[in-house]
Amino acid sequence: MPGAHRKQTSGRHRKPSPLSLTWRTTGGVIAGAAVLGAAAATAQASVLAFGDAAPASAAAAGVSGREDARTVSSETSRSAGAPKKERSKPQPEASSSGRPQPDAPEPQASEKTSEQQRRPTAAEAIALARSQVGVAEDAGGETKFQKWYMGTSRAQETLARDGGALSGYGDANWCDMFISWVGERLGFTAGMGADAWTVEHARWFQRNGRWGAEPRPGAIVFYAWSGGKASSDIRHVGMVIKKVDDGTIEAVEGNTGNAVRVRTRSADDVVGYGYPDYRS
Repeated sequence: MPGAHRKQTSGRHRKPSPLSLTWRTTGGVIAGAAVLGAAAATAQASVLAFGDAAPASAAAAGVSGREDARTVSSETSRSAGAPKKERSKPQPEASSSGRPQPDAPEPQASEKTSEQQRRPTAAEAIALARSQVGVAEDAGGETKFQKWYMGTSRAQETLARDGGALSGYGDANWCDMFISWVGERLGFTAGMGADAWTVEHARWFQRNGRWGAEPRPGAIVFYAWSGGKASSDIRHVGMVIKKVDDGTIEAVEGNTGNAVRVRTRSADDVVGYGYPDYRS
């Protein structure tokens, strides 16, 4: 059967602080009116406590425990009887150079930007996958991809889910382990998924709303040689390099001809595509 995996394995590894506010007060001096007449003028001064604190500006919920407190300043003195002036708007604190400093970015925005920068592009994923073309099985049917998978915590999870023995991965079909290896090397397992069973890997994309019918570059393509279109029909997986035409794609695949190779496939063999959350 064209492209079918040649190995069968026992155990069927199918799925491979409290809010803090700063208060500031300034003394407002009210000069007493002079008493006119023969008597000597006397003056009185009284100091009034003043200090409204503006509400603290909280960071986005669930991102940081810090909350920023802002203070509002008033004029240091007012003449008796003079109209009360409006308080000035809060100003950014000045640095030692006297220049106002911009507000620091909210942790949520900063963390989001950092996370986006860590994600690979589709072109980077394709380049890594293609760099492995030619890596082949040894005489025992093993590759570095199976050996790597057996040492991951994910292998323990899929064993608990599917049963079997860890050693069973050693000579099992490894097309999905290859894709999982690419994701791990990119530091992108959370965005690409990891499994040893193509059916469950496809379902992972479906559960996460990252499934469709368009062969985008870098997409994970799932095949069924029987012509079926259900997830349970899936038998093989690869990574799309490009759409050749409406009926054909080019993909890099593991465990095809016992090695990593670039293949041209008919769209008739495709069940669907999983879309990793690449950086644009």
